[in-house]
Amino acid sequence: MEHNEQIRIIDLFDTTLRDGEQAPGCSMNLQEKVKVARRLERLGVSVIEAGFPASSAGDLEAVRTVAGIVRDCTVAGLCRSLEKDIDAAREALSKAASPRLHVFLATSPIHMEYKLKMTPDAVVERAVSAVKYAKRFCADVEFSAEDASRSDPDFVCRVFAAVIDAGATVVNIPDTTGYAMPAEFAGLVRYIREHTPESGRARISMHCHNDLGLAVANSLAAVEAGADQVECTVNGIGERAGNASLEEIVMGMRVRADFLRADTRVDATQIYAASRLVSQVTGVNVPPNKAIVGENAFAHEAGIHQHGVLANRATYEIMTPESIGIPKNRMVLGKHSGRHAFEDRLNELGLYLEGPALDEAFARFKGLADKKKTVSDRDIEALVMDAGSPAVETYKLDRWVVNCGSSLSSTCTIRLLCNDAEYYEQVAVGHGPIDAAFKAVNRIIGKEPELEHYELKAVTGGEDAQGETWVRIAWEGRLWNGRGLSTDVVESSIKAYIAAINNFTRPPPGKAV
Repeated sequence: MEHNEQIRIIDLFDTTLRDGEQAPGCSMNLQEKVKVARRLERLGVSVIEAGFPASSAGDLEAVRTVAGIVRDCTVAGLCRSLEKDIDAAREALSKAASPRLHVFLATSPIHMEYKLKMTPDAVVERAVSAVKYAKRFCADVEFSAEDASRSDPDFVCRVFAAVIDAGATVVNIPDTTGYAMPAEFAGLVRYIREHTPESGRARISMHCHNDLGLAVANSLAAVEAGADQVECTVNGIGERAGNASLEEIVMGMRVRADFLRADTRVDATQIYAASRLVSQVTGVNVPPNKAIVGENAFAHEAGIHQHGVLANRATYEIMTPESIGIPKNRMVLGKHSGRHAFEDRLNELGLYLEGPALDEAFARFKGLADKKKTVSDRDIEALVMDAGSPAVETYKLDRWVVNCGSSLSSTCTIRLLCNDAEYYEQVAVGHGPIDAAFKAVNRIIGKEPELEHYELKAVTGGEDAQGETWVRIAWEGRLWNGRGLSTDVVESSIKAYIAAINNFTRPPPGKAV
């Protein structure tokens, strides 16, 4: 679509690495966050909210790392309206090419009374003080009125007027609990624009949650009402029922530009690759009926639909698979395929590797091609997820042996290499080979985390399909994910469990073997 003066450009503020990662079980390690950040940069989002630096040393380091590598879009760090939070965020963003400090404070009566225990006047004073402090270190400051959709609109206008006067460049209207209705939320945006003194000096943003399934509807209604920025996440992941979905926001504006008269600068052909990456690093599968990126989004089974699509795709498709980066090319790759063909296929899938990461992925591809007749797109995606994994892992799988059957107990012997220096070996009995394997690993590390989730699926069809395993373990009140990939499902499971263990553990105190 060609842009013209009648099409407003909306900033896309992606918070997959902050709000998205806060969803239970969606935590990412540093290397995974870097992969997602690079993908978001390639996608062309306006802002990447990389984390909440004051929340933990790990989050601060993640924001610092992302800020140091992202050059083509703004990187934001979230802060409460506290000087210590702002100090942590400005430290984390010190190397950002385009930093933003994102300050928030609740404005609804229920939050002010029960959470903040502050009067409205005190909230205004705190908000202004925080924005002024942030402005000392960063030209770009966003202020969010948490729970704005359940706040007194006139009070929100009062707060926004005060923080704009203090230097805020963006003011954000969050529907924190997913409570608003689309027409109601659009009305709130219009009211704030019209009744906030000097509102034209700051861009108006919104951040919608999906508790009633209306996050995207509310966001697009806000765009129609004149909002300048949309906050969202890839695949809609996030707290509780999630956030507004990036892919639905982008394609909603792109397909219905005639109605909304708005668009983003996003390269929509990168959407599918971004969706797949986020699904893989978090272990959260995209439902098949998910709009835009679900398996069935472009599938047609009913006869009347198939007939119409064959005659003219526009009969039942309002966008094409290619428009979001689902490739048409189905060139078969196998053990005789060369590096050039492999790299071309990566690029068609929206996957871009270079240097050692490309070398590693190609080596994995050749190894898999020796085991399989053909290597599918899904196989390639899975291989790329493993390429460029952390150079240093506490534990690496060296070897394993299982004995099991209907008339004997399942046992597993595991040997792990610790810190590339010493080997540890243990044997355990379990209710099946995978349970025995996990128990053997627990004996090596000297801990017994709780297995919260276990999922095994075939990457593709066929008897030679790779098995992809996801595990989620609980330890000390936190959840950790792990992913494993192998043509052997037991090995895939062991790799996934060790990956989760590597995300939190340290070398055991025992002796090496």
